Order: sequence, then C-alpha cells, then structure tokens
Amino acid sequence: MDSTYLSERITKTKEIITAYEDAILFLTANPAKTYRLDTGQSVQSVTIDDMNKIQDSLDILYNRLVVFEARLSGNNVLVAGALW
Repeated sequence: MDSTYLSERITKTKEIITAYEDAILFLTANPAKTYRLDTGQSVQSVTIDDMNKIQDSLDILYNRLVVFEARLSGNNVLVAGALW
C-alpha cells in the first residue's frame, strides 16, 4: 500500500474514532437521551443501551488505526488474543 492511501485511511479512521468517542461522552452525560452518530459513512440514532456495541466498534477502529500507522511507518504489529 502506498503512503498516500495509508495517510488518507489514518485520517478517516481518526475522524470516525472522534465521532464514536463523542457519542460515548454524550450518552454518558445524558443517559436518557438519544445521540445522532454520524460517521460520515452512515448516520444512526444510538442510546445508552447501544454503549457496548459502540465500544466494540471503537476498539475495532483503534486496532485498525494502529495497523495503518504501523504500515505507514514500516513497523510490525503484533496482534495478540486473550491469554486465558
């Protein structure tokens, strides 16, 4: 993958991470309300009941970001699972 593509993906992934983090912060402060989560790719209404799904998506996005940044810098990424 070329560096331009990776840089674009890193930027987009960071934007989506910000959208998910904003949703988490809003819902934590306003648990009885609905938040309009707009990632630039889709728009959905989420509530505090969606928090686990939002956090799971955020974890996936952070992993994706780490992989893209490692590829861009030429470093390796070790992906490990649970140790139980």
